[in-house]
Amino acid sequence: MQSSQTTKPKRKPTNLSLDSALLQEARALGINVSRSAEAGIVEAVKRHKRAQWLKDNAAAIDSSNAYAEANGLPLARHRQF
Repeated sequence: MQSSQTTKPKRKPTNLSLDSALLQEARALGINVSRSAEAGIVEAVKRHKRAQWLKDNAAAIDSSNAYAEANGLPLARHRQF
C-alpha cells in the first residue's frame, strides 16, 4: 500500500560554473536554472547509460542481427502483416 504523500528526491546544493551571459538571460526569462540544469544532467545520464548498454551488448546484438539475416525472423510465419 502506498503512502498518500509522494516521496521527493533528496536535493543537494551544488556549485556549477555557467556562462554568465547565459545565466543572466535565463534569469531574465524566469527560467529555473537549477531545475533546467537537473533536466540536462538527467538527459546526459540517460544518453550515457544507453551508449554504455549498446557497447556492452554489441556482440549479442550483432549475433542476433546476423542470425536474422541468415535465417530470417524466427516467428515471421506468424506475422499478420
